[in-house]
Amino acid sequence: MLKLNKISLASIGLFVGGILFVVGFWAYAKGNSTLNLIGFFYGFPILLGGFAFKSSEVKPVPVVVALSDEVLNLRKAQETSTQKQLRQDVTRYRYGIKAHLDEVLEKLGMSPTDEERPILVGIYEEISQAEETKGAYSLVLRFRSPLIDFATWQQKQDKLTRFFGPGIVAVVAELENKEFDLRLISEIPAVIGA
Repeated sequence: MLKLNKISLASIGLFVGGILFVVGFWAYAKGNSTLNLIGFFYGFPILLGGFAFKSSEVKPVPVVVALSDEVLNLRKAQETSTQKQLRQDVTRYRYGIKAHLDEVLEKLGMSPTDEERPILVGIYEEISQAEETKGAYSLVLRFRSPLIDFATWQQKQDKLTRFFGPGIVAVVAELENKEFDLRLISEIPAVIGA
């Protein structure tokens, strides 16, 4: 099944607009006024639209760990609407934003400037292994954050839980190379505290 949100609208606009525009030039050279009009009057605006989309395009974030059947089944049972929306938003082409989750980071006070903003570099799903949340579904967002340190991430952990909640516990883990995993763990009463 073809997923339209996985296709770049900018690339489609550039391709279709480019073909129509070239056909318009070819028709002009051959004296075919009908094709000439179609090529210029449709091709040029579509081509410009493709360039405009390309300039504001944010590519989907890669999945850094393959999804297992066990995690997929757990996702179906425990995924919250917030986790689902986040997963769908960051794994598709987006337009008119600076970066994935830029508004979220700004609201949380973790994006004082564009240069300091953590960049979402990957996403994956797992079964939580932490003692307090063992067996719960977890959506993990991997950020590269060279200018915001781990202490700041930890200070924001409660705020992250409140922001993405209800039904979610946010846990931050430090990795190498100024990268951090933000785990958004489903807070399922039957699992948590069992």
